[in-house]
Amino acid sequence: MKKLIDELIRDGYLKTPQVIEAFQKIDRADFLPRDGKSAGQLRIESEINAPLPTAYGQTISQPLTVAFMLELLQPTVGERVLDIGSGSGWTACLLAALVGETGQVTSLERIPELKKFAEENSAPYAFPNITYLVADGWRGYAPNAPYDVIHVAAAVTEIPEALMQQLQPGGRLCLPVGSVGQDLVLISKKSDGQITEKRYPGFVFVPLRRDEPEEN
Repeated sequence: MKKLIDELIRDGYLKTPQVIEAFQKIDRADFLPRDGKSAGQLRIESEINAPLPTAYGQTISQPLTVAFMLELLQPTVGERVLDIGSGSGWTACLLAALVGETGQVTSLERIPELKKFAEENSAPYAFPNITYLVADGWRGYAPNAPYDVIHVAAAVTEIPEALMQQLQPGGRLCLPVGSVGQDLVLISKKSDGQITEKRYPGFVFVPLRRDEPEEN
């Protein structure tokens, strides 16, 4: 990972010591498939700054995108985090390292097999502060709310109201918004409830799937 981390620092995506330290602790290669013909090649490619295939037709995010979002969100020790789109579990573990044992990461995944894949990948790190759940990310997860940080790893065309409601005053929400290409949007909720927004164009994410609304 050293070569990749040095590249991200040089290019300005990794900036703050705590985020750099998390990248150094959590090896991206540990979150790639370990079985099959391409497993060995994927581990070699883990230091490439590009998305890579993982399991069940999904990908592990491009490192620069993960670094960019974490630098925007600035998770700190003791904070409560909602991670939507567990995928391989890599970002959930980075978040867990950043918030420490006094913090909490609730990570949601719609695909049960992928949730299990994330749990298996995370197990060697033995983080006591991650909870993986099978759930619809559009609805967030109210039982563990409110959250200081909400990280969404799939694109929406509108910001889910449930996530805004579950965001703590003083909290930050980062998610990609758009249909074909997306802006990364950083939403901050002030202590008085006022909302501010910053946009960063030029990203591409898979869409965030949602369950059908329940019929009355």
